[in-house]
Amino acid sequence: MKRQARGDGPPPGGALPVRTTEEQADGSTERHSAPQLRRRLERADLKAVPETRRALRELLRHWGGPGTSQVAELLASELLTNALVHTDDDAVLTATVSPRGLRVEVRDFVARRPGPRVPAGDDDTGGRGLVLVQSLADAWGVCAHGVGKSVWFELGANAG
Repeated sequence: MKRQARGDGPPPGGALPVRTTEEQADGSTERHSAPQLRRRLERADLKAVPETRRALRELLRHWGGPGTSQVAELLASELLTNALVHTDDDAVLTATVSPRGLRVEVRDFVARRPGPRVPAGDDDTGGRGLVLVQSLADAWGVCAHGVGKSVWFELGANAG
């Protein structure tokens, strides 16, 4: 997985092919291009979240089962919003489609690790983001970086 240092902006535009290597059952490797979306959102730019959702929808237009794009969009929005609101810094979203499924990472530049929390009550509008990720993703986690962290989730090709 390619890591991005702070200050290195993602390439302009939306989806781009990324060369990846996948190990086959017989031990050989196969190289192929995996569609990828990479977007950098500036500090507190919550207006960029819907545009990033639309770009993710376009990337996933021909991928996955019914509802997969909607789940991916919801979870990506939650991670992006968390990163922008709780870190007061930039965030970088990377979404990669492979034969195994979709992986979305949201990188921020604050070391504090997030954790799911139960909202205080029905009227509480915050605190559900990571609970949704935990409930709907096939896998999710947090990876520490030299500066900051990535919160990621994966969906299988037939999720949704």
